[in-house]
Amino acid sequence: MAEIVLFHSAYGPRPAVAAAADRLRAAGHTVHTPDLYEGRTFDDLEEGMAYRDEIGNDELLRRAVGAVAPLLPVEGGLVYAGFSLGGALAQNLALADEQARGLLLLHGTSDLREDAATEIPVQLHVAEPDAFESEDWLNTWYLWMTRAGADVEVHRYRGAGHLYTDADLPDHDAEAAERTWAAALAFLAELDGQG
Repeated sequence: MAEIVLFHSAYGPRPAVAAAADRLRAAGHTVHTPDLYEGRTFDDLEEGMAYRDEIGNDELLRRAVGAVAPLLPVEGGLVYAGFSLGGALAQNLALADEQARGLLLLHGTSDLREDAATEIPVQLHVAEPDAFESEDWLNTWYLWMTRAGADVEVHRYRGAGHLYTDADLPDHDAEAAERTWAAALAFLAELDGQG
């Protein structure tokens, strides 16, 4: 089974993150859920993003690296995963980890360096349309990731809100969330079969 680090969104480590981790653990995976907000959570996206900006991207990345460092090395490689902002952090860490086993992105991506190179399997789940992940950006991201060597699989959910897997947010879409988790668990099982 996979060892997974699952990063929270700009809302902080909400109950949905713990529920996702429990779902993954029930499938036999080991899951770590770092708290990059030092206990702060938000019900309002603007407040969460303001707090993210107060911390700053460099500090958030430093905290993410600090959370992962004690876990490494992981036999077979670590699977990086995250929700929205957490997805962006997971992507950055996965591309910097030559031993990474896979990358599971829920609602978020990040820029790539021009010299990025990776052969990891990547699965992205995103609303369609998504105010934070535009069609043009996703097309660019996909091209960059495939040029970097990643094996990319994209799942889009028409009509869902941005963070549709969080049952306590207005974006929630139960049907899209269930489809997401079914595909994510299949992706992780496939990684396990390759390990």
